[in-house]
Amino acid sequence: MRALFVSDIHLDESRPVLLEAFLRFLRRESRLNDDIYILGDLVEAWVGDDSDDPVASALASLFRECSERCDVHFMHGNRDFLIGDAFCRESRMQLLPDPFVLRLGSRFAMLSHGDAFCTADSSYQHMRKVLRSKAWRSSFLSRPLRERKELASGLRKMSREANSNKAANISDVVESDAMTAMEQLGCDDIIHGHTHRPGVHDLGNGGRRFVLGDWGRCAWVAKFREDLALECVPLRE
Repeated sequence: MRALFVSDIHLDESRPVLLEAFLRFLRRESRLNDDIYILGDLVEAWVGDDSDDPVASALASLFRECSERCDVHFMHGNRDFLIGDAFCRESRMQLLPDPFVLRLGSRFAMLSHGDAFCTADSSYQHMRKVLRSKAWRSSFLSRPLRERKELASGLRKMSREANSNKAANISDVVESDAMTAMEQLGCDDIIHGHTHRPGVHDLGNGGRRFVLGDWGRCAWVAKFREDLALECVPLRE
């Protein structure tokens, strides 16, 4: 099995060069891998599958093309949790729950966006629970598209302001909580994003925590061939 894992690309109409770099990158990698896993925050914001955002159209075309060569899997992040079944069907992506267990060779990996394990940040976890609720999602998606865009912009501004006042450790993954979930699911390793703090951490019990980074000058990816490896692939943005 040849697999590629990415997250936190944060595609947006205001960053066309990054979008083009991502399109080129995924087309190439779809020829080199059996499976591609996108672990959330593919886009900067998603206001519904009926969005008129040209980025959404470009991504749907890309994933349909890539699905002819490999399987494309998607997991919600905190920016794109409103990506729904309609877009996944249109794109031929397979929507995954968070967390998701994947066998990689002789080991099992727990895949997650990662924000569920930032448990020291109680205000974030409260907001996450509210925004992920069926009631909030139904109310939001019932609004006109223009109003949804304005609300999403306001939520992003609030998030930036809140994060600017938080200590770094508060917004990081609580490793012990991630390890508890791994143990419950029978996993050796975890692959996640969200924190924008790429690295490989030894968990001290034979397990490893692979943290994907956000995309900018390079593409942070985890690749599986005979084993997992974290790489930073230069991009022309």
